Amino acid sequence: MKPLILAGLLLVLAAPAGADEFTLKLKEGAGGEVVANNCAACHSLDYIVLNSPFPTRAMWQTEVAKMIKTFGADISADDAKAIVEYLTNNYGS
Repeated sequence: MKPLILAGLLLVLAAPAGADEFTLKLKEGAGGEVVANNCAACHSLDYIVLNSPFPTRAMWQTEVAKMIKTFGADISADDAKAIVEYLTNNYGS
């Protein structure tokens, strides 16, 4: 009986995964390609859109630093500056 319940539960939970999904697009702007190339290597770019418009420049700098120092993102200093600039200009308060 338990395997049947578990199988039914898994079937119900898997159903939404087959639904049509869409990806949010980043705003076009200088540095957008740098963001896409660096950030999408580890996570969906949807996080950027969903977390804005509240972050300030300081908050975006903190987030980028966290991705590099805590999570080990391989982002050069020049790319980090471009990412912060893009995020501040397009998704900042």
